[in-house]
Amino acid sequence: MSRVQLGGVLALMLLACALTWQVQGWHLERQLAQQAHACARQRQAQAESASAQLLAERQQRVGLEQQMQASDQLHYQELVDAREYQARLRDRLATADLRLSVVVERNAAGCTTLPSAASAGRLDHDAVRARLEPAHARRIIAITDRGDQGLIALRACQAYVRALAH
Repeated sequence: MSRVQLGGVLALMLLACALTWQVQGWHLERQLAQQAHACARQRQAQAESASAQLLAERQQRVGLEQQMQASDQLHYQELVDAREYQARLRDRLATADLRLSVVVERNAAGCTTLPSAASAGRLDHDAVRARLEPAHARRIIAITDRGDQGLIALRACQAYVRALAH
């Protein structure tokens, strides 16, 4: 084989190697582009999933806030109603429109001389009641007022805890 032929073969081999190298580069670039595109699609899907989850959590939080606000309004109204009722009760006690009384045993010592409330011609089978002094009645009403407010606050706290538990 002559030098020219050997040079031609060598040139063809170098050309084949260069061409193979170039084709492999293109193939690798295409694979890398496909991988990058797949990664981008995966990141996009993850971002959309995270966004949907955040939106669902936000809607849930808004719903819970609305429930809490409605519950607060309900319990506040109950508290206002209880205070108004207690105020009317105190006013009725102050004007002697209402008198509180307690049941007294008939055989209790010192209570045998209480007059019965029976009218003429009728037997009295009801329990004997003694009326309380207005000052004592006001103290009892104040105590029950605080108790009512405490119960309303307790119901509000229980409703809040139940709402959070759900």
